[in-house]
Amino acid sequence: MSLPPGFLDELRTRTSLTQVVGRKVLWDTRKSNQAKGDMWAPCPFHQEKSPSFHVDDRKGFYYCFGCHAKGDAISFVRETENVSFMEAIEILAGEAGMPMPARDPQAQEKSDHRSALIDVMEKAVRFFRLQLRSGAGSAAREYLARRGLDEATQDRFGIGFAPAGWQALWDHLTGQGIPPEHIIEAGLAKPSQKGGKPYDTFRNRIMFPIEDARGRPIAFGGRAMDPDDNAKYLNSPETPLFDKSRTLYNQGPAREAAGKGQPLIVAEGYMDVIALTTGGFDAAVAPLGTAVTETQLQMLWRITDEPIMALDGDKAGLQAAYRVIDTALPLLEAGKSLRFVLLPEGQDPDDLIRAQGRDAMRALIDAAQPMVQLLWRRETEGRVFDSPERKAGLDKTLRERLKTIQDPSLRGHYGEEIKRLRWDLFKAPRKAASGSFRRFNAQAPTKPTEDTRASVLAAGGDNVETRLREAVILAALLTVPDLIAEFEGQIEDMRCTDPDHAALRACLLRHAADAPENVQAAADAILGGDALEMLCRARHVAITPCLRNPGDRGLTRLTIAEELAKLEARTGLDTEIAEASEDLHGPADESLTWRLGQAARARQSAQRAQSEDTTEYDRGPNGASINREERSAFAALMETIRFDKPRS
Repeated sequence: MSLPPGFLDELRTRTSLTQVVGRKVLWDTRKSNQAKGDMWAPCPFHQEKSPSFHVDDRKGFYYCFGCHAKGDAISFVRETENVSFMEAIEILAGEAGMPMPARDPQAQEKSDHRSALIDVMEKAVRFFRLQLRSGAGSAAREYLARRGLDEATQDRFGIGFAPAGWQALWDHLTGQGIPPEHIIEAGLAKPSQKGGKPYDTFRNRIMFPIEDARGRPIAFGGRAMDPDDNAKYLNSPETPLFDKSRTLYNQGPAREAAGKGQPLIVAEGYMDVIALTTGGFDAAVAPLGTAVTETQLQMLWRITDEPIMALDGDKAGLQAAYRVIDTALPLLEAGKSLRFVLLPEGQDPDDLIRAQGRDAMRALIDAAQPMVQLLWRRETEGRVFDSPERKAGLDKTLRERLKTIQDPSLRGHYGEEIKRLRWDLFKAPRKAASGSFRRFNAQAPTKPTEDTRASVLAAGGDNVETRLREAVILAALLTVPDLIAEFEGQIEDMRCTDPDHAALRACLLRHAADAPENVQAAADAILGGDALEMLCRARHVAITPCLRNPGDRGLTRLTIAEELAKLEARTGLDTEIAEASEDLHGPADESLTWRLGQAARARQSAQRAQSEDTTEYDRGPNGASINREERSAFAALMETIRFDKPRS
């Protein structure tokens, strides 16, 4: 539908953005100035506690300094109500007292017909609600009571009961003057195949109204009271109102709760959603009897960046999770993903909350797995990779999965994580010394010193060189915290191989604008002690010139820049070799040979630089040499880094 010139301008003029937004947020009275139309609140589009969402009522625009959401009243209604552009205009025009322009006859007729069908659905909801409170609904009331659904919960979700008769709803609606064709078109009745009266779609079932994002009933889900019924749960058929692949149960209330900071949880069915909401998890939705569709995933991502899939912990639940992964991989974007909670086997959210309380559910949600972990589990669980062919088969399968990810950056990060998991799976355990070796080394090994035990090198593990560089960078930043802002972008991109380093990096970025003493205090709190001292326990960190001369800003800046450059060069080198190797399916062409040759020469240069670093590290403070034990450990681990790196 086209709108006449000036209609939108007049609508924006008549609409107070503060009033529109005020329905969804709580204004920060200390920061807001209502007289000037300058209002602040926590953002309704992402989870936060501080008021970074700004509304300029005079200009009619909003902007979030956290998630960068921006727009006017129309876009705000579209995003928060999950409606189309024209539906948002209709909502605002109704509130502003502006009549909508006349539509073309076909569009107006279609809208009027849709409204008539919604009216039929609303009358059906009221009928089912009354039946639940009648004598015919006594068994249904007892069942709901056993499941812990009190009257308040029944009212909240509009739960009702369809009596067992063949034409109970049909007779009720036709008696109110509803055209028979509307009842059938709304999916509430079916024509008789024997020439008799149409019969009710739902009979002897507990009824759950299914609403659109604006809270209007568009369909029903019915749970059979008869245990011998062929279908335990039955949904309305597809109608002009209802497309189950584009609908989520409890979508409207869940979106509002997610906007206030609650995690968006995707459960398997109506009862799971109701159990979660009564347990305090108001942002819960469910697909309607089918696997999650692409459209439903897009709807979920419009609500929050990382919905949590809470699935039953049985084989069927796991298979459902795997189907979601296959659907989601091609749709992933930076910042848009899924996390997964697999409940204990044999339990659904209702069982878990009733048996162990909401804290047990909260613990599972807090520990939700990223999608890459479940992808890895699917391809490896219960399988043995004891031959080159089986390993190659795994590589091929994973490569095909990752190729479906459209975002190149995201595909690269998935590849890095898969390589890490693959390395953990395939790396060979260290073998004990042979008997012949013991004969030449009868003397017991020397007990390591306290300094050696504290050393990053003696601790072993993969990527020791990288971990040392990370430690040098973080320690240098702690000595001159105002350099954090200067290197912020590179620090964000630094892939920390040590969890403590990752936590410390996040802390430094978060407190970059704070006073130096506050930065150091925050870092100490993260590591549970003197952060700088803990980083410098590795002698090869402590002897770094800028740390031996704390406060030398120029030397510190140079050290950070050099170490970051070496980390970036090493990462780029590994990526180039991995990508070139993946392309090597047949005889190498000239271009591919050149790429591998360049990578090999780059690696040799890196090793020479590494050798220079080793020479530097061999000199301790004031020229003192490092003890023989630690130097030997360093040399052995450098060999591990050079020759035993995981390959894609």
